[in-house]
Amino acid sequence: MFQALADPTRRRIVERLTRGTATVSELAEPFAMSLPAVVQHLQVLEQSGLVTSKKVGRVRTCTIDTAALSQAEKWINDRRVGWEQRLDRLGAFLDALPDGETPTVET
Repeated sequence: MFQALADPTRRRIVERLTRGTATVSELAEPFAMSLPAVVQHLQVLEQSGLVTSKKVGRVRTCTIDTAALSQAEKWINDRRVGWEQRLDRLGAFLDALPDGETPTVET
């Protein structure tokens, strides 16, 4: 999932789909690339589980999978909370040092 989101084009496609469903042609409009190139990006997003698509006749409509996006958000948030706790502990440690004293680091 994160590999799919690593590409700026795919992130823009996901951002667009968070505002509602869109056809492949609509998704391709803002990009200076061929329609097949946009389709390749969509295939990566579908394989990651972030996007689903449905074809009716000649029109393929894409939708964001909000559950998959929520899963990525939860993972990121869990990491953020952990780092905030570590930084809070470091801040408390540094605040407890006497003025002017710097901690030594062993290598």
